[in-house]
Amino acid sequence: MANQLSIKNRSAYYEYFIDATYQAGVALLGTEVKSLREGKASFNDSYCIIHQGEIWLKSLHISPYSHGTVNNHNPDRDRKLLLQKREIKKIEAKLKEKGYTLIPLRIFLNENRLIKIEIGLAKGKKLYDKRESIKKRDVERDLKQYLK
Repeated sequence: MANQLSIKNRSAYYEYFIDATYQAGVALLGTEVKSLREGKASFNDSYCIIHQGEIWLKSLHISPYSHGTVNNHNPDRDRKLLLQKREIKKIEAKLKEKGYTLIPLRIFLNENRLIKIEIGLAKGKKLYDKRESIKKRDVERDLKQYLK
């Protein structure tokens, strides 16, 4: 597969502890799919909410398709995530606990070449936890460099 799509939300793992992850389909327009296949998406400040029993992805920026016409999509529109009702109820119960939030982690193509999004139930890190993450990352990088 020459056109392998995988766009990651790097800041999510730095800012949050990820407790559970879920794979969801995304309701996209045609130009959004083409733009995603080109790798043009940004996770800056994106998050998920539950509204009337549905999960919505807010403020995920998908750049307009370069060869799009007047039918091009709105880059910052809200997108519906497709999950089973029992999964949504489980997520909703966890979100009612203090400190939990639902954030997008990555966008990828599954084995059937469908665009999926991985969302995570997360708790925010404190400043000292972030310092620990930086220290751990530096040690791993130094170890890899030493082993080369």
